[in-house]
Amino acid sequence: MAMNPHSASDTPADNQRLYLTLAVVVVAVILPFVVKNFLIFQLTLAMVYAIAILGLNLLTGFNGQFSLGHSAFFAIGAYTAAILMDHWDVAYYWTLPAAGIACMISGFLFGLPALRLEGIYLALATFSLAVAAPQILKSSPLEPWTGGVQGITIIKPDAPFGLPLNSDQWLYFFTLALLLALFAGAANLVNSRTGRAIMAIRDNSIAARSMGIDVSLYKALTFGVSAFYTGVAGALGAIVIQFVAPDSFTFVLAIGLFVGLVVGGVGSIAGTLFGGLFVLFVPNIAEHISKGLAGAVYGIILILVIYLMPSGAAGLARLIGTKLARRHS
Repeated sequence: MAMNPHSASDTPADNQRLYLTLAVVVVAVILPFVVKNFLIFQLTLAMVYAIAILGLNLLTGFNGQFSLGHSAFFAIGAYTAAILMDHWDVAYYWTLPAAGIACMISGFLFGLPALRLEGIYLALATFSLAVAAPQILKSSPLEPWTGGVQGITIIKPDAPFGLPLNSDQWLYFFTLALLLALFAGAANLVNSRTGRAIMAIRDNSIAARSMGIDVSLYKALTFGVSAFYTGVAGALGAIVIQFVAPDSFTFVLAIGLFVGLVVGGVGSIAGTLFGGLFVLFVPNIAEHISKGLAGAVYGIILILVIYLMPSGAAGLARLIGTKLARRHS
């Protein structure tokens, strides 16, 4: 049998995705040198939200476990970074793995008892976690560490090695590099044997169990990995904003991450970037249109987006790509 000289990665669709990815990366690298610092700050936050949404997507989009409590893991990551930097002068880049590991352990431990819950019951249990987290952070026993309602203020890092970048530009590139690394890690995980097992559980847990997959273990591990991504995002958010406080991590943030997941595309890695942009910019756009009716304007925009893109931005991109491929064929 003759071997096909072209691998699956050489298909026109894959080449188009590769060229599009390279173009986006090139634009992202150039952007901080042509826009103002405040927009750089906003774009950095959008990438932070994209990482958090990616963590939620691994759990919900690829494993089928619904969570409305990822704001709690975002808060754990943020406070881990802030406490390490404020109390022990730990370098900001070392706080990221520490925050990720702390959230991974927390997520795995929370995932174990949550194995008995599915669907809306799991969503409700995680929602209770999101509601409780700000109150726990304000509690008196933790106040010496968390600062209570006053929160913690940290110093924004400067660019290392004498690089000709201001703090906003450096954090933008730092976050961009981390975003690309985490995206690549998520893609490798999804395309691996472990990823196939995770998705098999989402599609049919009974069939997956009959094939020898340890459903309970994979669900708990997925919860942990998901929390790891969200915790790293929380730590990055604390470093970028320079401040953490309990009221920054209410259930509104949890709902926002879920909205970003749906708008970007459930089960899409690249779509989470669009979700991050939506979570950050659309509320600001709604407030700019009408400060008194910002919530109503936001709701209308969300309804229009869901109506026009029922499969999210990723689904729309796939549809456009398919139509273009048919025209060229």
